[in-house]
Amino acid sequence: MSLADAVRRAYQSIEAAVRERVRARNFQGATVQPMIKLDGYELIVGSSCDPALHFGTGAELVEVFKDRALGLPPLNTTLARRMMERTRIYTALQGGRGRKPVNLAGLERILVKFRRLDIEQDGIREIDINPLLASPNGLLALDVRVVDQGPDAAGNRPPGPAIRPHPSRYVIHWSSADGTSAVVCPIWPEDEPLVVEFHRALSYQSGYSRYFQVLKLGGRVTLKRLSRICFIDYDRDLVLVADHRDPVTGAHQIVGGGRLGRRHGSDEAEFALIIRDESQGRGLGPALLRELIGVARDEGLRRIAADILAQKHVMQHVCSKLGFRFRPGPDTLVIRAELDLAGERPDPPVGKGSGMRSEV
Repeated sequence: MSLADAVRRAYQSIEAAVRERVRARNFQGATVQPMIKLDGYELIVGSSCDPALHFGTGAELVEVFKDRALGLPPLNTTLARRMMERTRIYTALQGGRGRKPVNLAGLERILVKFRRLDIEQDGIREIDINPLLASPNGLLALDVRVVDQGPDAAGNRPPGPAIRPHPSRYVIHWSSADGTSAVVCPIWPEDEPLVVEFHRALSYQSGYSRYFQVLKLGGRVTLKRLSRICFIDYDRDLVLVADHRDPVTGAHQIVGGGRLGRRHGSDEAEFALIIRDESQGRGLGPALLRELIGVARDEGLRRIAADILAQKHVMQHVCSKLGFRFRPGPDTLVIRAELDLAGERPDPPVGKGSGMRSEV
C-alpha cells in the first residue's frame, strides 16, 4: 500500500470514528502533520490570570527543574531577552559543545507576540505553549493549551498590564514636498542604537539649541539618558520618532523626534523637538509638533509648554501659527511658549517649516 493510500485510509477511519461516537454532522476534516524529531530544547511559554508571563524549561521537566522566569506585560524584544537570560536553559540555547545556537531573535519575537495576544484577547484565562521546541533548525510549538474565561467571566476580568502597552494608535505617515517620507510613531526600546546614531549626526548648533550649553556626544548618549528616552512609561512620557527607511539600502534612520513629559501629578506637560540637520527645512518639525498637540489632547492634558531660545525666530513663528502664546522665560535668553488645550479647537494649518531644534 502506498503512502497516499495509507493517509487516505487513516483519514477515513478517523472520520468514521468521530461520526459514530459523537454523531458529528459538521465534521470539518483532520490535520496532517509531519512526525517531529525531538532534536532540540523543550521550552514553555505561558501565562494565567495574573499579568505575568513565564518562560523556561518545558515538557516533562517543568516541575522537575522549575527553571522559570517571569516578565511583566507588555514585553519588547529587549525585555524578552532579559527574561530569557534569567533562566538556566538560556546557556544551552546559546549553543556550545559542538551545537549551534537556536534562533534567539525569533524566540524573542515569539515571547513579545505571545504576550500581546494574551493582553488583547481578554477572553483568555490561561494559555501556554508546552513544549515549544527550540533547535538550530527553527522554533516549533508542539502543543498549545488555551482555557477561556467562560460564560460567567463578566465583571471578573484579569488585571491589566503593569506597564502601558506601546500606543500604536499614534502612528502616522509623513512625507515632504520633495518626496522624503518617514513613519512617525512612539519610540520602541529597540530604537536605542538608532537614537545613538541620531545624536552622532547632530551638529554643534543643533545640540546647543537643545541643551542651551555645549554637551558633547558622550554626554548625550549615556546609558541613563538613553534609558529615559527609549525605556519609558508611556503614561508619563511619550516620545515620537520619525523613522526614515532608505529606499536603496533599506536601512532605518531616525531623522527627528518629539517628546511630551507629563509633570507629576498634573495635567500639564513639557514638550521638546529636535530634527536631524539634513532633514531640517522640509516640514517635519511642524508635523511633529502638530502630532504632539494631538497626542496631548488625546491624553487629556490641559496645557503644554517649552522654553525656546530667544534667537530661534523660526521655532517661535511655527509655535505662534499653532496657537502658542509667549511670555518671558527665566532669563533674557529664553522665551516661554505655552498652549492652552482646555478649549477644543481644530489645529490651524502649518506651512513648510524650517529647523526646529530642541530635544527628544
